[in-house]
Amino acid sequence: MDYGRELEFGVSIDPTAADLAASRRLALVADRAGLDYLAVQDHPYQPSHLEVWTLLTHLASITERIGVTPDVLDLQLRLPSLVAKSAASFAEIAPGRVALGVGGGATPHGVEALGGTPHAGADMVRYTEEALAVLRRALAGGAVRLDTPRHRIAGYQAGPVPRPPVPVWLGSQKPRMLAVTGRAADGWISPLNIYVAPHEVPERQEAIDRAAREAGRDPRDIRRIYNVIGAIGPYAGANGLLGDVGVWIDTLSDWAVDLGFDTFVFWPMTDAERQVEVFASEVVPGIRERVAQRRKEAGR
Repeated sequence: MDYGRELEFGVSIDPTAADLAASRRLALVADRAGLDYLAVQDHPYQPSHLEVWTLLTHLASITERIGVTPDVLDLQLRLPSLVAKSAASFAEIAPGRVALGVGGGATPHGVEALGGTPHAGADMVRYTEEALAVLRRALAGGAVRLDTPRHRIAGYQAGPVPRPPVPVWLGSQKPRMLAVTGRAADGWISPLNIYVAPHEVPERQEAIDRAAREAGRDPRDIRRIYNVIGAIGPYAGANGLLGDVGVWIDTLSDWAVDLGFDTFVFWPMTDAERQVEVFASEVVPGIRERVAQRRKEAGR
């Protein structure tokens, strides 16, 4: 199930306001170490959390080259046209550094608490697919119109148009939303490996691929992102990926070649700065080398 895409790596940044200094240090470590993304979760109904766009903008301003992405932005809390405006504006300020990770929204009570209108079940799936259509149209510029029970956009003139384009990645895990990913998103963001276990991945990849082909798309054009929580070293007694550098290289290489992931976002469970240094300096090069060798042996 290897799609042959270039590998990329990132780290999850804690949005807790009390940990801002630590988050800043970790972002700088990741930037200097050559990682590809800083990813920030979006739970604005948590009083302890900073708002995701605000934090990502700040982190981009103190780093030099690393990309940034919400992991994932709750579409039920923000107008999709305004999300596109925010992403396009951000991409003008930090060209080539912005990826837009979005989701339908995981907590209806949180959406309602913030004053949003919660959607559930099939209605949430329709809402999300419509929102993705708005995002893609708006990021391309020009007039955006949509009139449905869920979205009413009366000719918004979108812009600026970011160059390079901002990719739109969708977080999903159930069949209907996976199908939306295949039809309409530039990438699939899987939940953490403790929520979608490796043995559950193939059927999800197949659902995305099937929907992509039915929509006339090439499944190889869809990026596949796995959020991986764990610790590198002699740790035990916790959920997640645990083991030494060799275990991490073996496991993530298998997840790339056998499960089809091309992007891994590391969620360190402990000693984040040191963990990211080891991840970037030892694990990432090892994975790149191993995957390149396996692809060569397979004639890819």
